[in-house]
Amino acid sequence: MKVFISHTQKDMTLARKVASGLKACGFDVWDDTKILPGQNWAEEIAKALRESEAMVVLLTPDALSSRFVQSEISYALGQVSYGHRVIPVFVGSPDQIPEEQIPWILRRLKGIVLPEPGQDEEGIAQIASALKQVA
Repeated sequence: MKVFISHTQKDMTLARKVASGLKACGFDVWDDTKILPGQNWAEEIAKALRESEAMVVLLTPDALSSRFVQSEISYALGQVSYGHRVIPVFVGSPDQIPEEQIPWILRRLKGIVLPEPGQDEEGIAQIASALKQVA
C-alpha cells in the first residue's frame, strides 16, 4: 500500500520519522525527499496523491491553518481509492488544537495521538497497525 503523509514544512522532522517507521513496517511511503531540485513540487505532490491509497494526516496547529494540507485532506476524502484509509494523527496535547479548527469529517474519524515529540514510537506503531487493518 502506498501511503501519503500530509504535513507542513514545520512538521518535516516528525513526518520523516513517521515515514521511516512505516517504511520499516513494509509500507511504500511517499515523502517530499523524492522531489528533485528543478522539479515542479505541486505536480509531484499531485501525482503522489493520485498514486497513493492511504493518507496519514499530521494534525498540528500549523497544519490546520495550511491551505495545502486542507487541499490534500479534501482530495483524499473525495477519492474512492482512499476509502477508510485517511488516518488523522493529533500531534501534541489535544487541548492545543481547538476542535473548531479540525475539519468536521476528521472529528468523526478515530484518530491517533502522538503526545509529544520524542515519544512517538508507540504512535508510529499504532499508525502502522491501523494501516495494516485497512489494507
